[in-house]
Amino acid sequence: MTDVLMIIGSESDKPRIEPGIELLEAKRMSYDLKVLSAHRNLPELVAFLTDRGGEYRVIIAAAGLSAALPGVVASQVDRPVIGIPLLAGPLSGMDALLSILQLPKGVPVATMGIGKQGVLNAVHLAERIIGSAG
Repeated sequence: MTDVLMIIGSESDKPRIEPGIELLEAKRMSYDLKVLSAHRNLPELVAFLTDRGGEYRVIIAAAGLSAALPGVVASQVDRPVIGIPLLAGPLSGMDALLSILQLPKGVPVATMGIGKQGVLNAVHLAERIIGSAG
């Protein structure tokens, strides 16, 4: 089983999550990175999560603007999901933060802070979740 699946909605998000990738590698945590948008690739995203979502211990979903990605992921899997609002757009990630925080009952997502600190904290939290699972 792979430790972490990191999902981003766009290729342009890769530089924003690079500190998290570096930390995953430094901690020797196994991971996969997928670029799948909840807006542009919804059928592909849902199919991937249905087929392979159970292969991961924790899923980190990073998104900017409306931040639908963490909620969609959490609605499709029974794994812990960590949402990272990315520093993007005219509201500098505040819209993404509020979108993730306001998910409905039954769609649990641990929500990190905006930007680099949130990316790093997501990896630290994933490590603790995996460690507590044995």
